[in-house]
Amino acid sequence: MPTQYSPAEVEGPLYERWVERGYFEADAKSEKPPYTIVIPPPNVTGALHLGHAFQHTLMDALTRRKRMLGFEALWLPGMDHAGIATQNKVEQQLAEQGLSRHDIGREAFVEKVWEWKEQYGGRILGQMRRLGDGVDWSRERFTMDEGLSQAVQTIFKKLFDDGLIYRAERIINWCPRCLTALSDIEVEHEDRAGELVSIRYGDGEDSVVVATTRAETLLGDTAVAVHPEDPRYAHLVGRTIALPLTDRRIPVVADEHVDPEFGTGAVKVTPAHDPNDFAIGQRHNLPNINVLDEHGVITVHGPFLGLDRFEARDAVVGTLREQGRIVEEKRPYMHAVGHCSRCHTVVEPRLSLQWWVKVAPLAGPAAEAVRDGRVQIHPKELEGRYFSWVDNMYDWCISRQLWWGHRIPVWYGPDGEVVCVGPDEQPPTGDGWHQDPDVLDTWFSSGLWPFSTLGWPEQTRDLEKFYPTDVLLTGHDIIFFWVARMMMFGLYAMDGQAPFHTIALTGLVRDQFGKKMSKSSGTAVDPLDWMDEFGADAVRFTLASGANPGADVPIGEDWVKASRNFCNKIWNATRFALMNGATLEGPLPAAEQLTATDRWILSRLNAVVAEVDGLYEDYQFAKLSDALYHFAWDEVFDWYVELSKSVLAEGGPQADASRRVLGEVLEVTLRLLHPVIPFVTDALWTTLTGRESVVVAEWPTVDASRADAAAEAEIAQLQQVVTEIRRFRADQGLNPGQKVPARLDLSGTTLAAHEGALRSLAKLQPAGADFSATATLSVADATVALDLSGTIDVAAERKRLTKDLANAEKELSQAGAKLANEAFLAKAAPVAVEKIQARQAKAEADINRLTAQIAALPAG
Repeated sequence: MPTQYSPAEVEGPLYERWVERGYFEADAKSEKPPYTIVIPPPNVTGALHLGHAFQHTLMDALTRRKRMLGFEALWLPGMDHAGIATQNKVEQQLAEQGLSRHDIGREAFVEKVWEWKEQYGGRILGQMRRLGDGVDWSRERFTMDEGLSQAVQTIFKKLFDDGLIYRAERIINWCPRCLTALSDIEVEHEDRAGELVSIRYGDGEDSVVVATTRAETLLGDTAVAVHPEDPRYAHLVGRTIALPLTDRRIPVVADEHVDPEFGTGAVKVTPAHDPNDFAIGQRHNLPNINVLDEHGVITVHGPFLGLDRFEARDAVVGTLREQGRIVEEKRPYMHAVGHCSRCHTVVEPRLSLQWWVKVAPLAGPAAEAVRDGRVQIHPKELEGRYFSWVDNMYDWCISRQLWWGHRIPVWYGPDGEVVCVGPDEQPPTGDGWHQDPDVLDTWFSSGLWPFSTLGWPEQTRDLEKFYPTDVLLTGHDIIFFWVARMMMFGLYAMDGQAPFHTIALTGLVRDQFGKKMSKSSGTAVDPLDWMDEFGADAVRFTLASGANPGADVPIGEDWVKASRNFCNKIWNATRFALMNGATLEGPLPAAEQLTATDRWILSRLNAVVAEVDGLYEDYQFAKLSDALYHFAWDEVFDWYVELSKSVLAEGGPQADASRRVLGEVLEVTLRLLHPVIPFVTDALWTTLTGRESVVVAEWPTVDASRADAAAEAEIAQLQQVVTEIRRFRADQGLNPGQKVPARLDLSGTTLAAHEGALRSLAKLQPAGADFSATATLSVADATVALDLSGTIDVAAERKRLTKDLANAEKELSQAGAKLANEAFLAKAAPVAVEKIQARQAKAEADINRLTAQIAALPAG
């Protein structure tokens, strides 16, 4: 066995061996109970980032454990075609050749996208292998493959026939560069300093001042709105006023949406260019006047025709200024501005004819499935966020003006006919018939993911065995965009069967200070870099260790280094154990044949198995990782191995029994650790056991007969004594390896049998003839007398401790004075008072400790 663990030499070949042996392939014919997770499909254009690595680690851990528990575990992989992102990639390639997609036509362009996908797409799949994802590669799916495309056409037709899909003009997010509607998740909002300008509409008594950051849309105004209870404008409601720069008059309407406290209390209403204005327009039957084309260029005849929206803004304000209609010049105004997430162009709210899903009939059952307990949201406190979406969902715009994606299966005839075509139907032909040019929002196809990937609409064996899936593990940030859509479609298409039993929501990965990672700030991390340097297991363990349900996950390089050290500790401890004869041969000895130390570690091992089982079922990855870390490092490697060294050195039947216990503890510990850190544990487990792979080993079970409260209490007493002696030595400034003469009185305790181990662990040598006790410790009914003469500079140590004591007394005095100040207590925030109280408590503890240390110093 190599002296050092080298992840680079182990991980790649080991993963390929797992795949070649078919460990991750699920058998739909199996009699085992199913356990299914479908991967949130990454974009075909994507690369593995820390968010992926985080969620994949947790999904992999869940799947590996269930496989070891005897389930037919399926973790199904795949990718999303990522319509706008992928189209942009290919358009960029064409632009380098001086071409656009329109130059080559739709059919040739789509062919080029498929070529790009085959050549460059899916690199994230290879990166998933680096991470150790135990997915069933034989079932890999793609949202544009033949089967999933059939599923999309099938459900579109079903929704259309049921009256749940319709075509209508509504306000949508529009990207003037990508020339398509955008989903809300494709819009990034940034606070920007805009310029608010106040404009007078009308003249004399028939006038009102409105403030706007978008003067260019004035050309499309069809009303001014005021609050119905605002007395300033009561005389104007129902009348019309002149709209500047036009020959139109527009009405003044009363609408409760208006905030009378904002600005002048009067707002311009442009229904074709603002979602709130569109809603006002619908309530008051206002006309919709679109003044911008798809490129964001003014279309109204006059001096502004052909101007870009931002050029027009300045031009409109300039003309209004010349006419004396600017009441207040531009002033800074911070507001959220939407940008296209792909090209960062400012998004334009735009009235557009699009296809929509009527969500109310679908969202109701999605909410009810959680309310009645068929689907559990974990952590439960995030249920409110789910309900806030599904209880208030608005109709969903599903059409996109792209060429890459699932083409909307609707044909239009020469006489206004509209025909929706199912997957087994022939589209209409003849003069004048043409298919809708738009494609579907990628969230439409990914909403079918839990059942389309299993073969729906065909009633496949996979669908029968593995649907509904068991757990959806995903970030809380896409509850609306993905989770709710899967719930709606799953319940609708699968006869009321929800697509998963549990929705386990995670937070987002942050930097070590809890801030969002970004390339611009230099805090973004490529997980592949960390895997290259520290190994995949180290990255995985770090991510799992921060995974508290629903909470964000801070991560820094120092933590990954610590996890790397943990993997090395496991390697070195197992190597030591093997060198010292750790074995799995023969049955585990009965309790009466074992030392208290052996009985203690077996008792603790079974307690940890039970604890980890419970934490897995509660998705408490951080707590289970912490429990395994401290059990493995502290209890097994530090305490048990150290306590067993003297027994192993003596040899004989007792040493043989301990070697068997050591082998047992290591073997079970490696199985417990495997789901989170699969590579190092499999390499060690196969070496220790000589068996095939821990991937297909059984998950540890609790052996209640090994519980031994007496042994646990005995070793806990030993640990307490050793720990206190070590603390005292450190306080006295002794070198950790320096041996000190000591006399032990262990009468009345269970520690007599452990005196050799106690002396070894606490670096205490037997008392000689010239022994003179200069300090005495009483711990857990044991008395330890130490001779420190000649080991420390007593005068210098007394001076140091006295100085520290004076500082602690000063701190106590200052804290006490603040807490006695009534004026301070009356004004201070509770958290500030708590901090002062904590300072006071620490100072008191420091004074007690330092006083005891000074008293324990030798005379002189």
